[in-house]
Amino acid sequence: MAKELGVGILGCGNISTTYLSLAPLLRGLNMLACADLNRSAAELRATEYGIAAQSIEDLLENDALDVIVNLTIPGSHFAVSKAILEAGKHVYSEKPLVLSLEEGEELRALAKAKGLAIGCAPDTFLGGSHQLARKHIDEGGIGRITSGTCHVMSPGMEMWHPNPGFFFLAGGGPILDLGPYYIANLINLIGPVKRVCALTSMASTTRTITSQPLAGQTIPVETPTNIHALLEFENGATITLSASWDVWSHRHANMELYGTEGSIFVPDPNFFGGTVEASGRNMDIQPLAGWDHPFGKDNQESPRGPRANYRTAGLADMAMALIDGRDPRCSLERTLHGIDVMTGILKSGEEGRFVDMVTTCTQPAALGIEEALALLR
Repeated sequence: MAKELGVGILGCGNISTTYLSLAPLLRGLNMLACADLNRSAAELRATEYGIAAQSIEDLLENDALDVIVNLTIPGSHFAVSKAILEAGKHVYSEKPLVLSLEEGEELRALAKAKGLAIGCAPDTFLGGSHQLARKHIDEGGIGRITSGTCHVMSPGMEMWHPNPGFFFLAGGGPILDLGPYYIANLINLIGPVKRVCALTSMASTTRTITSQPLAGQTIPVETPTNIHALLEFENGATITLSASWDVWSHRHANMELYGTEGSIFVPDPNFFGGTVEASGRNMDIQPLAGWDHPFGKDNQESPRGPRANYRTAGLADMAMALIDGRDPRCSLERTLHGIDVMTGILKSGEEGRFVDMVTTCTQPAALGIEEALALLR
């Protein structure tokens, strides 16, 4: 097989700049073309990044493309990914892959029938901080994980996103939008989930946009914006997950995991870097240091200062997995289990009962320093 795959982008909104700007850092990817329902958006990205702007039909028929990245809005993910598979291309999608497990299983069957692969973000669990946490846990640093807490809470997306309406429709909300980062990292660190339960609500049925260019517009809220979930893992661990866009401020840590021999404090799974701290039975919490992981190094400026951003690493890992004949870390198996968990949480909130998972998965292979370096050009 070739040493790199031809890649097309379908959907040229904000997130496309991340993929197009970071792909040159990584092996296995040759970014060739893009398309969007708004032709001018595709032409803008094509000019910025030196690739071809095509119609959606021409992109799907482009024989130079091996994989197409689905960066459309969540409500379109299923139909677009299905069209990509039907065109004979591998799919890599932004999260969430689909809005129901049934849609996911239909894509799985189609991909299997055509001998194609599906991968999906998030890939932030491949970051240096989260892989350091994985290493510490795998080496028995906190013993067997028994419990933990996760919190991802803010006032909402309408304050900064230029077009936030879709975040509050079916397929949006903090569980399907931000939950994937936390659930993917929990699968990375602990393994698969057995069952979930949740309480869900929304503070308001409408929101007023305060970001530009739509400031002052009122948008409907059609999905829960305040979720308190409990996840029971197959290893017996019980984890609390609070995800809300109805919180103005809080002091909760992003992720804390408690084991039989100590505790570990994991930074925000929405990002690749950050400080990992841990303690043993002596209860002395100290940073874990001395591990120079390439996906933990600051490479971008942000409003909060320098940060590590290697989004597209999951796409590169999928490309190299296809080339090398191994299991991709952002695999369909783990993605569908994440969908099962997230939709189970929302179903539990609607029905007021525990929901058993109908899928399972393995933990992804750890991405150590050597494996990460192998993904970089």
